[in-house]
This record gives sequence, structure tokens and C-alpha cells, in this order.
Amino acid sequence: MAASELYTKFARVWIPDPEEVWKSAELLKDYKPGDKVLLLHLEEGKDLEYRLDPKTKELPHLRNPDILVGENDLTALSYLHEPAVLHNLRVRFIDSKLIYTYCGIVLVAINPYEQLPIYGEDIINAYSGQNMGDMDPHIFAVAEEAYKQMARDERNQSIIVSGESGAGKTVSAKYAMRYFATVSGSASEANVEEKVLASNPIMESIGNAKTTRNDNSSRFGKYIEIGFDKRYRIIGANMRTYLLEKSRVVFQAEEERNYHIFYQLCASAKLPEFKMLRLGNANNFHYTKQGGSPVIEGVDDTKEMAHTRQACTLLGISESYQMGIFRILAGILHLGNVAFTSRDSDSCTIPPKHEPLSIFSDLMGVDYEEMCHWLCHRKLVTATETYIKPISKLQATNARDALAKHIYAKLFSWIVDHVNQALHSAVKQHSFIGVLDIYGFETFEINSFEQFCINYANEKLQQQFNMHVFKLEQEEYMKEQIPWTLIDFYDNQPCINLIESKLGILDLLDEECKMPKGTDDTWAQKLYNTHLNKCALFEKPRLSNKAFIIQHFADKVEYQCEGFLEKNKDTVFEEQIKVLKSSKFKMLPELFQDDEKAISPTSATSSGRTPLTRTPAKPTKGRPGQTAKEHKKTVGHQFRNSLHLLMETLNATTPHYVRCIKPNDFKFPFTFDEKRAVQQLRACGVLETIRISAAGFPSRWTYQEFFSRYRVLMKQKDVLSDRKQTCKNVLEKLILDKDKYQFGKTKIFFRAGQVAYLEKLRADKLRAACIRIQKTIRGWLLRKKYLRMRKAAITVQRHVRGYQARCYAKFLRRTKAATIIQKYWRMYIARRRYKIRRSATIILQSYLRGYLARNRYRKMLREHKAVIIQKWVRGWLARMHYRRSTQAIIYLQCCFRRMMAKRELKKLKIEARSVERYKKLHIGMENKIMQLQRKVDEQNKDYKCLMEKLTNLEGIYTSETEKLRSDLERLQLSEEEAKIATGRVLSLQEEIAKLRKDLEQTQSEKKSIEERADKYKQETEQLVSSLKEENTLLKQEKEALNHLIVEQAKEMTETMEKKLVEETKQLELDLNDERLRYQNLLNEFSRLEERYDDLKEEMTLMVNVPKPGHKRTDSTHSSNESEYTFSSEIAETEDMPLRTEEPSEKKVPLDMSLFLKLQKRVTELEQEKQVMQDELDRKEEQVLRSKAKEEERPQIRGAELEYESLKRQELESENKKLKNELNELRKALSEKSAPEVTAPGAPAYRVLMEQLTSVSEELDVRKEEVLILRSQLVSQKEAIQPKDDKNTMTDSTILLEDVQKMKDKGEIAQAYIGLKETNRLLESQLQSQKRSHENEAEALRGEIQSLKEENNRQQQLLAQNLQLPPEARIEASLQHEITRLTNENLDLMEQLEKQDKTVRKLKKQLKVFAKKIGELEVGQMENISPGQIIDEPIRPVNIPRKEKDFQGMLEYKKEDEQKLVKNLILELKPRGVAVNLIPGLPAYILFMCVRHADYLNDDQKVRSLLTSTINSIKKVLKKRGDDFETVSFWLSNTCRFLHCLKQYSGEEGFMKHNTSRQNEHCLTNFDLAEYRQVLSDLAIQIYQQLVRVLENILQPMIVSGMLEHETIQGVSGVKPTGLRKRTSSIADEGTYTLDSILRQLNSFHSVLCQHGMDPELIKQVVKQMFYIVGAVTLNNLLLRKDMCSWSKGMQIRYNVSQLEEWLRDKNLMNSGAKETLEPLIQAAQLLQVKKKTDDDAEAICSMCSALTTAQIVKVLNLYTPVNEFEERVSVSFIRTIQMRLRDRKDSPQLLMDAKHIFPVTFPFNPSSLALETIQIPASLGLGFISRV
Repeated sequence: MAASELYTKFARVWIPDPEEVWKSAELLKDYKPGDKVLLLHLEEGKDLEYRLDPKTKELPHLRNPDILVGENDLTALSYLHEPAVLHNLRVRFIDSKLIYTYCGIVLVAINPYEQLPIYGEDIINAYSGQNMGDMDPHIFAVAEEAYKQMARDERNQSIIVSGESGAGKTVSAKYAMRYFATVSGSASEANVEEKVLASNPIMESIGNAKTTRNDNSSRFGKYIEIGFDKRYRIIGANMRTYLLEKSRVVFQAEEERNYHIFYQLCASAKLPEFKMLRLGNANNFHYTKQGGSPVIEGVDDTKEMAHTRQACTLLGISESYQMGIFRILAGILHLGNVAFTSRDSDSCTIPPKHEPLSIFSDLMGVDYEEMCHWLCHRKLVTATETYIKPISKLQATNARDALAKHIYAKLFSWIVDHVNQALHSAVKQHSFIGVLDIYGFETFEINSFEQFCINYANEKLQQQFNMHVFKLEQEEYMKEQIPWTLIDFYDNQPCINLIESKLGILDLLDEECKMPKGTDDTWAQKLYNTHLNKCALFEKPRLSNKAFIIQHFADKVEYQCEGFLEKNKDTVFEEQIKVLKSSKFKMLPELFQDDEKAISPTSATSSGRTPLTRTPAKPTKGRPGQTAKEHKKTVGHQFRNSLHLLMETLNATTPHYVRCIKPNDFKFPFTFDEKRAVQQLRACGVLETIRISAAGFPSRWTYQEFFSRYRVLMKQKDVLSDRKQTCKNVLEKLILDKDKYQFGKTKIFFRAGQVAYLEKLRADKLRAACIRIQKTIRGWLLRKKYLRMRKAAITVQRHVRGYQARCYAKFLRRTKAATIIQKYWRMYIARRRYKIRRSATIILQSYLRGYLARNRYRKMLREHKAVIIQKWVRGWLARMHYRRSTQAIIYLQCCFRRMMAKRELKKLKIEARSVERYKKLHIGMENKIMQLQRKVDEQNKDYKCLMEKLTNLEGIYTSETEKLRSDLERLQLSEEEAKIATGRVLSLQEEIAKLRKDLEQTQSEKKSIEERADKYKQETEQLVSSLKEENTLLKQEKEALNHLIVEQAKEMTETMEKKLVEETKQLELDLNDERLRYQNLLNEFSRLEERYDDLKEEMTLMVNVPKPGHKRTDSTHSSNESEYTFSSEIAETEDMPLRTEEPSEKKVPLDMSLFLKLQKRVTELEQEKQVMQDELDRKEEQVLRSKAKEEERPQIRGAELEYESLKRQELESENKKLKNELNELRKALSEKSAPEVTAPGAPAYRVLMEQLTSVSEELDVRKEEVLILRSQLVSQKEAIQPKDDKNTMTDSTILLEDVQKMKDKGEIAQAYIGLKETNRLLESQLQSQKRSHENEAEALRGEIQSLKEENNRQQQLLAQNLQLPPEARIEASLQHEITRLTNENLDLMEQLEKQDKTVRKLKKQLKVFAKKIGELEVGQMENISPGQIIDEPIRPVNIPRKEKDFQGMLEYKKEDEQKLVKNLILELKPRGVAVNLIPGLPAYILFMCVRHADYLNDDQKVRSLLTSTINSIKKVLKKRGDDFETVSFWLSNTCRFLHCLKQYSGEEGFMKHNTSRQNEHCLTNFDLAEYRQVLSDLAIQIYQQLVRVLENILQPMIVSGMLEHETIQGVSGVKPTGLRKRTSSIADEGTYTLDSILRQLNSFHSVLCQHGMDPELIKQVVKQMFYIVGAVTLNNLLLRKDMCSWSKGMQIRYNVSQLEEWLRDKNLMNSGAKETLEPLIQAAQLLQVKKKTDDDAEAICSMCSALTTAQIVKVLNLYTPVNEFEERVSVSFIRTIQMRLRDRKDSPQLLMDAKHIFPVTFPFNPSSLALETIQIPASLGLGFISRV
């Protein structure tokens, strides 16, 4: 098809644009040959008439179909031209955020000016081992290709990174080196990359400067060789530098700077150590102020200086050498300030005592006068004489600048040498990969000698690149047997000849430099005369005679001739160099040594190749007198030699190209400047690659891919069995011009534009088919819809009419039923209302009557108390009135009688004086005397009687006296007891006083409460009216609030449950994380152990003669013991002497400090795991407890309230009773008037005190009883639910009556005695428990203290060890371990002795019992009479030999242990055992052997057998660790052995499922818990090894089977790829499909089942397998743009459904394997859902919960339509997704960790197999084992 036929209406083209470079437009009408104008419609909506060039009549470039835009490889584009390349790069960079793109063999890298998450270790692992075309473009893909070709082809490689300053060359080189350091497997040697990167601050400070385009431009190139050994592991590196821009030292253009180091020195001049340099501001020095821009914005030169010094220290440059470097640099600055004064036109002088020169001389350690002389003079040597000639001022200035440049170049080379010394390795280098970091083509407004050299180097590199591309194209054509046609490509050899050939530019320049009076003008004239009009690539500017133009491959460049000669000469006078060599400063002469001495050992490679010569180049051989010639060699000649050596090195390697593009000059992230990009694409050769590809057959398809893609263009009759012939037939019909395509051996080659034409035909065919399908489908759908609607209408009518009839009948039935219901309901309502009112009335009456009765009782009580009070008051008042009246009357009587007596006395006195009175007195005296005489007689009689009575009384008195003395003694004793009782009475009185105070306080509170209650009652009565009004409103609000409360309660419960579930999940995740960390540490330890074993084997191979006295036989055995300490206590004590002798005999090559840290970390992890498990259990218990509390809370609250009220009432009543009794007691004591009765010690007093104490104790006891009984009543009341409250009241009163009756009947004494004894017993038990707990606590405190002391001691030892050197640290760690084990063994020996004593004692008792049993049996035999024995008939019988009962134990001899391990483990074939014998047979056999050793109580045998078993399993796995069946077999047997140790351990937790016979088989003597931990760790290691084996087997299948293979044929068409063909997605022979994966999964599952692996463990293995499948598939999906399409999403979902079906068939859906595929499922769904509106974005955010934000955005960016009917995802939609997901807190990591291993657990799985039934087959060769 002709190209002009493609310019039809609606075709899209590219037209030039001055701003956007190229602009897209659409044809408004078809183009016809001869048209001069094209009518175009621009994208912004304008119409344009585009005029064709009348001379060339070239049509504008056609635009590629949208389906081809955004391809990974530019060569996959159908139309290969500049606008297509530019547009493809812009779409990938701006829309898809992809910075890497292939262009044939070139990787184009655009600087994003932003950190991207695409350089992590997970990305490196994803690219490792992949073909370059199988993944998206990346610097890692180029590095992997170089690494793979180095290992495969045994050929050195080179990665050439070029680009403008600021395009990201150094970063690309750094990532390439990081990739090599990671994939080479030399993690310990990865510091080579770090050292190379650490050299960056040094190399940037001395080799980078500010230019007009970049603030940190590299002004030199570097070639870093990364060396590899035979295993292709990094061993070292070597850096070569070239093209150093020395002229920048002495001259800088406007807005540019000198090298950074000078400004860093000036900025740090104030530092104390820099004062001797006598520096200042950068503007004070001529060499740093010429550019006029001494400061870079945002850069602190002082901080950069600190970084530079730090990097020097890291690379081993000492402080003295650093100060030497700074002295030389400062001397260069001061040298630039040296000024010259002209004496005449041919001579000059330096002012006397010139300060800059004086400072220079001091810093350099040279003589001032000598230096001053040779700066103004030069020596001329002829054949006969030597002349000293003065030089002019200009020549002196040039000589000074040349000297400064020469010193700087030497210093630069010296620093590079020292960097190489730091990167040098002593190991022999096998191969290398070179990374060339070189700037690209440069063109400025003023281009000088430096730009000429740079562009000359790029011409050479471009020629090499073109030849390499041409060579690859030729090889491809020859491989496919296509007729070779010469491709016309740009050959820049003429340009190179113009520069370097004889009489070329460099040759003429060197010739002019040799002329005595050569100038730049004369050289320019020679160039014009030699090349102008003779070479088409050389031109002369119109307006200048001092410039020339060269047509380079990238662009025309105009060079200014001024300065070329001077820069090329780089003249340095020999005398000046000699002055510097004679310097007292030791470092300065080192810079000017000969090449043999100056070049460091690292500059020559180990393979013997000659290295690149550094700038300036020097001859390899030196002889006396050659120094002058050396300095006369021109810079151009040196540069040409270095470039030739560089090209030789590159030509000897396989090159890989990386072209770095700077997208804009402002460093804006993801901003694309088309003009700048096109300039760089032209300069770096990318467009030339495109042109070479476009000149031939750029589009290449395999026959199968072509058939799959364009099958729609074929008819059924065209399809043949031979795909190749089918494609030929179709192409001959579709493309008539046979020159547009060629048929190769395996591919079809198309010229540019033909694939676009085929895509157009395919799209038209699909569009027509879609229209026909839509037409038919829409008609069918409408007819179906009409019929469905008609049928539905009829059905609806029928149902509606029937419904109406049923509703009417139902209405009639409901009406009748409603009447009946209303009748009964109204009757029920009335009856219920009556009952409610009646019950309410009764309740009110009862409460009212009770209230009235209580009031009446209170009133009577008050009246009664008032009467009593009145009685006593009135009595007291009457008595007082009576007493006062009596006293008054007596007083009056006394007064009256006194008065009367006085009167009588006076009268008697008067009478006494008279005689008559005496007469009266003597009258009757005689009679009186007679009477007295009689009385005396009577009294004598009475006296006699009284004397008799007196004698009697004296006898009685003596007896009474003795009695009273005895009573007195007894009373004295009782008095002492009374004193004690008095103290008790006082304490009781104090308590009574306190109780009175409490009572008064309670009464006052009661009064205040009553007052408040009255007040509240009044307020309540006032509020009643208002509350009644609001009652109706409150009811409504109450209902609403109740509803709201119910909802809130539900929400709270739901949130609490969710929170609880989340916390539980989090705890489970934390537990899994801790378990994973522990297992990772275990895995790391096993890896270190294997490495240690390998090193030891190497050592044994290297050292054939063993050391004398070496007693260790098995290193693995000792390492196991040191790690796990799984030997028994007895074994450790016996093995200790051997272990203590080892350090003196042999140094273990293992870092014990690291080992101790790991061991400590493992124990900490175990403790943390236990803590987490306990916390999880506690959380679950709290949940259950909270639920139970929520259910019981209402009942408990009611019971607690009622219990508290009862308790308070009981206390008040008891308090009152106690007070009354005390008052009565006091009254009784006070009323007794006899002091002897109330005195302390009196019998009555003592009795009363005893009664008082007994009553108080009884009160306490009864009080508790009553409270307990009442609380029980409350709980019984709630449980029984009585019908009304009266019953409960009566029950409680009955109970109280029973208690009262019991008191009355005297039963209280017995109850009290019983309770008292019980309390004493409980108290004694409590005291004993308390004492035991205190003793235990004290012991624990002691242990804690000892542990703390031990911990502090360990920390001190660890700190001391860390301060020691490594060798001393190892010895100290070993010594500490030995002492610790010695102490432990001493303790264990003590325990052993105690156990031995116990065993001997038990054995003696056993012997005694055995004797007694024997004696009893003999006695029973003797009891049998002889007659009974004789009477029995004796007849001959056959006595069969009884079979010995097998006890499930196996016995072997000690010397047969190695034979047992060898036959059962080392030489066992898993396949035969798994198929022919019972699963786990080796584990059962080993356990039965362990049982017998336990039965014999032989701890050495147990320990030896278990240790040999573990070591043998490790040896088998190390030897056959890649065999899946072997690893699976021993994982199953290890788990079964572990389960047996648990099942028969004797622990109750493991014996629940045992039979009685199995319980008899439990171990009796040894606790093997430590061995169980060791076996568990071994099982974890085997499981991890099994996972690695699974991963290695599945890894090659996953991508091909899950992604590339078309399970559903025809759904996804293959898009055109580029030069780098991907793995074919069509299932050829040898490729993997989904069926391959399923067959492999079936194989794995069957093997696991045959080996008898635990079902739970099988589930974990399957979960891990599915995780690997999902992770690898998703990672490849995220790194492959061609896989992100709608059809591929359907393929993935179908493949996942097949995996889920496999899980269902194997009954493994609950294994958690399906959940591991959730990220992959969501990614597939994301490819298929709509991606347009905000609703779609919301749906995507909610759907993709298992994907991270970075993964979602990556999939959307990579989404690529396969057909034209699909649409791309817009940038705005992706931003919407990012905005919605910005709050999501997930990992920024892009890829899943495919190496992640889930933590494994081994649930206990007891065996139902009886040990005594196990038979040992003869095939195992275990005949030396006997059954017991």
C-alpha cells in the first residue's frame, strides 16, 4: 500500500510548531497526489491550511494509532520518526509517570526531579533473573542484562551512561552499582558500593563546578570497573577519570564558578586549623571571582566542606594528608594573585616582597627568590649552549596559569589514586562490569577547546554506538535469513577524520603549537586553507575570521579559535617543576613522581590489561632527560591517546547504553519541555537509532503472534494447519506491495507504517462486527423485552384480581373475627382493670393501715415515754418540795423549842434558889433506890448468862478469823483479776462513748435528713402540678429516648464488638509478627550455622593434619548443644570437662558475642510471645466476663442494694440493743451499795464481765449469721419469684422467730462454741498459708535479687567485651560461657546427688516391699493342704509357650547407634517408605528407642540418640535439601516425633486423647521438654526450607502460567512489541500454562498426604504456596505495562477461579489460601471496572482494600488498551483516586514481599496408632533392634 493512500479524511498527522516542536492535527479531506495544501483541524479547535514544500513535496508525519502510544519500546511504533518518539516519551513521562523507555538497545531515562519508590530491594529482586524484554524498562533491567551476559558469555560488560549535565547520569550509575552489589549475593562486600558513593563528595568537590546550565556540573568523566570473582560476587572496584577541565582552574565564564573545593576552603577560612592557609573571601582571589557568582543559592559551602572532610576520613585519607591537600589548593589560589609588571615588551618582574608569592612559597615550602626568578624567566637548551631568557608579562601570566593547572591536575590524579586504594581488593579479578559516566554532546554560545574535546569524544562514542546497532541489525537479518539490503545510516567517520586524521584539526593544532610564533589566528588560517571547501563538514562563519564550524552528528557547532593554542600547549616550564620537586613540603614532590611510582596498585587490573591513561597522559617508560619532552606533549595529543584507550576498552566489552534526558532547565518534577528534550534526543543518538531501525524493517512479529493478533482478518478457509503459510497467504491479500514486508525464519518483518495499516484494517473489521452484533443483540433484547412485558402484564392482572377477591373474603372473615375478639377483649380489659384496681386498693389499704398503725404505735410510745418522764419528774419535784418543807419545819421547831427552853431554864434557876425545891426533889427518893436495887440483882443474872454466851462466841470467833484470813488471800488474787477487768470496762466505756457520739451524729443527720425530706416533700408537692402538665410531653420524649437509647446501646455493643474483634486481630497480628521474627532469627541462625559448617569443611580440607589433643568429634553436635542446651542435666555435668578444654585447644571460628546476643534475643522473643499469648487469653476472658456481667448486672445490682439496706438496718438494731444492755448493766452496778460487791475482783463483778464479753462475741457472730441469712433470702427470693411480697415478708419474719426461739431454748451456746472452733481452725489454716506464702515470696525475692545481680554482671561483661578487640572479645565470651556452664553444672551435680539419694532410698523400700510380697505368697502356698494337691488327677498336657507381651519399646546396643541412624535416616529413600510403609514410621521407631532408654533410666543413651537424630536430619537436608520429597518426608517425621514426645510425656494436657494402653507407654524418668523445643525449631527450619524448595519449583511457572498464557483463547490479542521481544504468550512447547501449575500443586499435595503430614500443616503449606503465586503474579503485573489491560484482567480472574476450584476439590477452602490471593483478585477487578466518574473512583477505593495506594495508582497508570474500543485512564481520574486515598495509612512499598514466609505453628496432633502394633519391615535393615 502506498504511503499517500494513508492520508485520508480523519487521518492524524504531525506538523512542525515553533513552540511545541510538533503539533497534532487531523485531515479534513482526503489527500490526492498533486495537492499543494492540506486542510487540517488542530486539537485546540482551529482549522489550518498546511502548505507542502514545493521542492521536496514531503507529506507531514503520520501519527501512530492510540493503541500504540505509550509503548515500552519506541521501536514498537509503526511510524518511527521524531514526533512519534517525542510524543511517546511525553505520554509515558507525564501521564503514566514512567521515566524509563527502551529505544532499541538504548534505555532512555528522563530525570523526574522527584524521589520515586522504584529502586527498593523488592524491585531489584523482581528484575533479578528476568529477561530484558519481559519487564518494563528500568535501569535494573539493563544492569541485569549486563550481569547475565557477563556470567553467560564469560565476557566483560560496559554500561555507557551519557547525557547533559543535570540529566541524572551519576544517579543512574549509582543505581546500577547498587543492583550489582545486591544481586551478586555478596552482602558483606556491598560496602564497595558504599565506598564508591562515599567518594562522591570528594570527587564532586574537586571535579564539579557551577555552569550556566547546572549548579553541580561534573567537569570530568569517570569509568568505574566493578570487579567480580569466579562466583560473580563483587570483590572490588577501580575508578578512572578523564577529560578533566583544567582550564576552569584559571578561567570561568560569566555566571560560572571554579571547582567547589576552592569556595569551600574560602567559606571555612575562619576555622582554627585553616588560619595558616591565610585565606579569605572568594572575591579576594583572581581564580574564584572571574565568573561573578561565588555563591550558589541553597548551598552552604561550609557544610559541604565538612562533608568532604568526612568522606576523606572514611576513605582512609589521614588528617595530615587532608591538610596537605588544602595547603596545595590554597597555594593555587594565592598563585593566581601573583601580579607581573612589565619592564619592556620582552621582560617582566614581580614586585619585591610580593605577598601572594610569599604566601605561596611558604605554603609550598619552596624558596621565594628561586620561584620569583623562574616565574619571570625560562631556560632555552640548544645543542651547544643553554640560555636563560626573560619572558613577557603575557607569557609569564600564561606560565603561571599553566603551573596552577598542572598542580591541580596532579593533585586530582593523586586523590583518585587514594580513592582506588580504598576500593582495591587483593582477590584475583575474574571479570568486570564497567560503568562509564560521561557527559553528552555540548554546545554553548561560546564554545572553546573543552567543548571541542567533549564533542570529539561523543563523535567516537556515537560511531561505536552506530556500528554496534548496525551489527545487531545485520545479525538479526542473517539469523532470520532475510535478504540483506544495505541500510543507509549516518557514518560520522568523516567528522572523526576531520578531527584526528593527518592534517586534521588536532594535527594542525599540534603543528601550530610547535611553531615559535604560532598564534590562534595563524592556526585558523591554516584550517581555512586546508579544509574549507574541501570538506563538507567544515565551514567558516560569515562574520568571523577567528572561528570555525563543524557539522557534528547531532548539530552544527561554532568554535572560537581564541585560546586553543594556549590550552593545547598547557606549557609548564621544567625549572618551575624542579623548584616544586625540591620543596620541603613532603606531599608536593609525591605529586610529581614518575608514572611507575605515582600510579597506585589498583590502577592495573588483575587480568593484566593496560589501564586507561589518566589525564594528563604520561609515557609508560621513563629515561633521563625525558622530562622536558614530557611537558611539551600537547593536551590534544594526550586526550586523543586517552580516548583511543577508552574506545579499545569499550570495544573489548559488550556495551549497554543509557541515555539520560533533562526534561526541563528549572528542575520542576514531571515537567516536560519539548524543545530541550528534542535537542538532547538528537544529541544522544536516540533519533539516529530510530532512523536506522526505520530504514529497514522495524516491526517484527512471530508467526504465532501475528496469527493471534490478526486472526479476525482471515476467513475460515484461509486458516491452515501451517501457521507460516497462513500468514503468508493473508499478507499477500492485505498488502499488495511485497517490498513492505519480508518473511523470516521465525518472524515477519514489516516496514514502517505497515503495522498501523494492519491495525486500521483490524479495527475496521472489529467495528463492523461490533455494529452487526449490536444490531442483532438489540433487536433480540427488545423482542425479549416486549414478550416478557406482555407475559408479565397478564400474570400481574391475574394475580391482582385473585388478590382482590382474596382480600375481600379476608375482610369479611376479619370483620366477624374482630367482633368476637372485641367482645372477649373488652371483657378481658374490664376484668383486668378491675383486678388491677382491686389489687391497687388492697395495696393502698395495707400501706395506709400500716402507716396508721405505725403512727398510732409511735404516738402511744411517745405518750408512754412522756408519762414515765412526767412520773419521774413529778416524783422528783414532790420529794424536793417535801425535803424543803421538812427542813423548814424542823428549823422552826428548833427555834421555837430553843426559845421555850430558855424560858424554862430561867424559871428553874429561880426555883433552885428556894427550899421548897429541895423538898420536892427528895420526895420519892427511897422508892427509887429500892427499884435500883432490884435492877442490880437482875443485871447480875443477866451478866452470868452473858459470860456463858461470851465463851461460846470466842470459839466461834477464832474459827471465823481463820476463815476470813483465807478469804482475804483469795480476795487479793481476785483483786488483781479485777484490775484487768477494769481496763476492759474502761475500753468498753470508750467504745460506748464512741457509739454514743455516732448515735448522736446519726440522730443529727437523721434530723437534717428529715428536715430536708420535709422540705423536699413540700417542693415536690409544689412541682407535682407542673410535672403532671409535662407528663404527657415527657412520655413522648421518653419513648423517643428509649428508642434512641436502644439504638445507641445496639451501636455501642456493635462498636465494642468491632473494637474487640479489631483488638483481637491486632493481638493475633502482633503474635504472628513476633512468631515471624523468631522464625526469621531461627532461619538466620541456621544459615549462619550452615556457613560455619561450610567454612569448617573448607578448613578441614585445607588443614589435613588434625591438631593434637582435639577431642571434639562433631562440630554440629557441639553447636547444637551451645545453642539449644537440649541435653539433660546429668549429661551436661558429664560433658562439661570436654567443653572447658575446647577453647585452649582450638579457636572456634564463630563470633560468640553475636551468638550470645542471638540466643538472648531468642529468649526475649519467647518471653514476649508468651506475654502476648497471656494477654490474648486475658482479653478473651475479659470479653466473656464482660458479657456475663452485662447479663447479670441488673440482678446483682438489686441484690446488692437490698443486701446493703438489710445490713444497715441490722447494724442499727444491734447498736441499739448493745447500748440498752450496757445502760442496764451500769444501772445494776451503780444500784449495788456494797463496795465489796462492785469492787474489781469481786465474784459478781467478774461474772458480769464474763457475761458482757460473751454477749459481745455472740452479738458479732449472730450479726454475721443474720446478714448471711438475709442475703440468702434475697437471692432465694429472686430465684423463686414469689407471687406477692407478703410471702417474702412472712418468710423473713418466720426465720427471725426461729432464731429467737433458738436463743430462748439455749441452743445459742452450742452454735457459738461450734462457730468459735471453726473460726479458730480457719484462722490457724490462714496463718499457716500466710507463713508459707511469705516464705515463698521471700524465696522469690531472693531469686529476683540474684537474677538482677546476674543480669548486671552479664551487662557489665558484655560492655567490657564490646570494648575489647574482636579476638579478645571472642576469648572473653568463651571464658564467660565456660564459667557460667561450670556454675550450672555444679548446681546440677548437687541436684543429681539429691536425686540419687532419693532413688537409693526408694529402691530399698521397693526391695522391702518385694520381700514382704514374696513372704505373703509363700504363706498362701503353705496354707494349701497336701491332700488337695494329691487328690487332683495328674495327666500329661501340652503347655504352650506364652508370647511375651510387647511393650512398644525397641532395644539396641550402644555401639549400634550409628548404624541405626545411618539405616533409618541417612540412607533412607523417602519414596519407598512413603508408598509401602505407614506414614511416620521412622519417627515411631526412634521414639520407641527413646522409650526403652527412658525405661532403663539411661540418660546418656537418650541424649546421644536424640543428638544423633537431629544432626543426621540436618545432614540429610543439607545434602538433599533441593529434593521436595526428602524435605517433606523429614518435616512430616520431625513433626510426628515431636507429637510423640508430647503425647507420651505424661503431662495431662497432652494425655486427653490417649487410650489407657497409651498412657501406660508414657515416659517415666526423663522430662524431654527442652528437646521438644529443639525439635520444634528444627521443624521450623525444615518448613522454611520446604517453602524455599516450593518457591524454586513454582517460580518459573507462575508468570507464564498466570499472566502470559491465554487460558481463554482469543480474549486478548497480542500487541506489537519492540526490538526486545517478550516471552510469547502463546503456549508453545516448553512453556508453562495454568495446567502446569495445577499439576504441580496436585503433585505437592499428594506427596504431603503420602508422607502423613498433619492436615493443619498441609493447610499452612498450601497457604504459603498460594501467597507465592499471588505475590509473584501481582509484582509482575505491576512491572509490566503490556499486562495491564481489560482482557488480561479477565484471564487473571479465570485463572484465580481455577485455583479456588482446586482448593474446593482438596477441601482446603478454610486454609486461608484464598485470602492470600485477594490483592491479585482486586488488581484484576481494577483492570475491568469502569474508570471514568467519581462514583467509579469511590467504588474502586472501597473495592481495593487489600491493595496499597501506590499499587492502585501504579495499575491505573499502567492500564493500556489492547483494542481501540477501550479508553485510557485520564490523569484527572488518577488524581481523584489519590485524593480519596490520601488518608489511608498503608505501606508506601509498591511490590509485595514474595520472599515473605508466614509464621508456622505445629498444633498438637496425637496419634491413635498403638506402639505395640507397629511392625518393623526387614527392608529397613534394622535386624539388630529387638522388640521389648
